[in-house]
Amino acid sequence: MRLIERYLFRELLGPALLATTACSAVALLASSLSQFDLLVDQRQNAMVFVRVIGLALPQLINLLLPIALLVGALVALNRLHTEQEIVICFAAGMSRWRVISPAMRLAAMATLLSLALSLWVQPWAAREGREIRFAVKTDLAATLVRAGEFTEPGSGLTVYAQSIDRDNLIHNLFIHQDKGNGGATTYTAREGVIATKNDKPVLIMRKGSNQEFSSSGVLNYLSFDEYVFDLSSLFEDDELLHYKISDRYPHELFFPDLTQDWERKNRVKLLAEGHSRIASPLYNIAMMAMALAAVIGGSFNRMGYGKRIAAVGAAAAVVRIVGFAVQAACDDNVWFNVLQYAVPLGATWWAMLQIFRQKVAHYVPICPTGKAGLTAGRA
Repeated sequence: MRLIERYLFRELLGPALLATTACSAVALLASSLSQFDLLVDQRQNAMVFVRVIGLALPQLINLLLPIALLVGALVALNRLHTEQEIVICFAAGMSRWRVISPAMRLAAMATLLSLALSLWVQPWAAREGREIRFAVKTDLAATLVRAGEFTEPGSGLTVYAQSIDRDNLIHNLFIHQDKGNGGATTYTAREGVIATKNDKPVLIMRKGSNQEFSSSGVLNYLSFDEYVFDLSSLFEDDELLHYKISDRYPHELFFPDLTQDWERKNRVKLLAEGHSRIASPLYNIAMMAMALAAVIGGSFNRMGYGKRIAAVGAAAAVVRIVGFAVQAACDDNVWFNVLQYAVPLGATWWAMLQIFRQKVAHYVPICPTGKAGLTAGRA
């Protein structure tokens, strides 16, 4: 890469990184707001919250990278062309391909990064996030008691607690349990804590009382300093962790286990997701090519390229929306997967046509008189 090409590459790299960082930060903020119930309702610590948000980052980057690349390239190219730096490159004899090659190298690097994220990092992060959310969902301490609310964690069981402190110590606890024979038992305690005893979950209640109504209508009352309430019946749950299609690795998408009923029924969707993982990174090249077409794909204009940039930006949005629509259509028809590659490649081909159909005006000497004249030719 020559000096001028390295300069163009650096001028493109900075805005692209800045746009990617800004878009990812906004997306992370929106994602964190949707996951805020981990702290409020599920009473998880801040580390769990940070891990869930961080594990969503690879998918967000993979989704936003083409858009950030388009925005960053438009900003950098518009400045370079308005300040006539690209015009100087053409006047110095650089071909059109040499001028756009730094941008295409950057797009190729982004494509390889996006491909690595899509094929390996994203499914790993999605699985980790799925496992954390599953652990939170099945967290007995979080689902059994909620401060200020009556909850029904099991059949015939009602639990209420006035408050829960940071150490998960439950204050002013109330438990009502219906018996199968028509009786009922009510527990009240000043405080309680969920623990494990003999590898089984239990609720240890302190400084409370037990009121039991038998089926014959007899009331038994018992006060206690400490009482252990067995929670193992509530902990028995046949719910299993199931990975969604977006959580699976490429070999699981392209070569599903057809002996499994779910994978056999969703084979077409798995294949569509696999092709999407490979085709989506191509939008990085398509968006960069469209950015180049917006600025270089037309005649020089000292007043700027606002109209061309707006038109190409709208076209880029349409291309990406069409790509999402094609991906959704592939869930029902396996032959539509060809279109997942055709959309970004078609956008790249159109953009390249706009770039290379333009003629570059430059000065060459006219031999008989020695005067410089303006001529035009294809770069």
